[in-house]
Amino acid sequence: MAKDYYHILGVGQNASKDEIKKAFRRLAHEYHPDRGGNAERFKEINAAYQVLSDDLKRSQYDRFGTTFEGSAGSQAGAGTGFGFDSTPGFDFEGLDLGDIFGEFFGARPRQTRARPRRGHDLTVELTIDFEEAFFGTDKEVALRKHAVCSRCEGTGREPGTGETTCTTCRGEGEVRQTSRSFFGTFTQVAMCSICHGRGKVAETPCRQCRGAGRELASKRLRVHIPAGIDDGGTIKLAHEGEAGEYGQPSGDLYVAVHVRSSPLFRRDGNDLHTTTAVSLTQAALGASMPVLLPDGTIRLDVPAGVQSGAVIRIRAKGMPQIGGRGRGDLYVHIEVKTPERLSRKAKKLLEELREEGV
Repeated sequence: MAKDYYHILGVGQNASKDEIKKAFRRLAHEYHPDRGGNAERFKEINAAYQVLSDDLKRSQYDRFGTTFEGSAGSQAGAGTGFGFDSTPGFDFEGLDLGDIFGEFFGARPRQTRARPRRGHDLTVELTIDFEEAFFGTDKEVALRKHAVCSRCEGTGREPGTGETTCTTCRGEGEVRQTSRSFFGTFTQVAMCSICHGRGKVAETPCRQCRGAGRELASKRLRVHIPAGIDDGGTIKLAHEGEAGEYGQPSGDLYVAVHVRSSPLFRRDGNDLHTTTAVSLTQAALGASMPVLLPDGTIRLDVPAGVQSGAVIRIRAKGMPQIGGRGRGDLYVHIEVKTPERLSRKAKKLLEELREEGV
């Protein structure tokens, strides 16, 4: 049965690259085996992301599906039982699609070189206070991941030893297998399983990582949270994800930031909203009163005759914009407070006002 990669990631067929990446990060964080997740589910998620995050692979998938079902390709290849399925470690580069389409559609055959993969991207979550989001802060995150081997520094060989040419692929880093059928010649190009695409092997594999060039390790990283970050914002730490095997580059680390709500302020983009209570006399006569901000206090001029529910805008007193490009605005919502108890004198004065129709 054909796999529905969009369904696996929980996105629609018109999803943007950013939406696909966000869905993958969320699901990978939930199902990653190192975090106790379901390994088979993680493989499915990774396979779906490898296809949908690549424009060419996504186009091929949208046209042919994972088994050419329901497409022009299914008609051309009917009865062959041939299809393609992207699974971890098989990125379409291993199968020479140029030969296949060349036989069916007359396209010129091509060779696709198998490439080793870099390390996986990782996602961690971090929760901060509203004030920390306002001013910016530095935080530490702890994670356990595959890191560059501390003994061989990622080379995969014992310190002081060298490398030799791989005899399996003769230094090419890949092996080819060609088969013929009624429909033509098929060439499968796969990464060499001995040298893992490098064309060379260690004379003496590192005894700590057994030649993989990486090891599981606990890491603590310092993360700078910029002033003005919003709830759900993401910070990218390049090359701080999982180390790649056999000397391949590391993936990236994404820090998903959650901001606790404030009892005094409600955020709307870079604007802040707060509520200030005024008395009947202040509402009627006007007043100058203090309004608390995250970074201090300002004086607010309340106009005479203000009504409860009125909103006063104060420019450039809201949340800082990331990158130091100014601030949003502050909106002060006025709430006129009616006294629950009155002195005799106050009651008499109000009765006099009532008689005057006020």
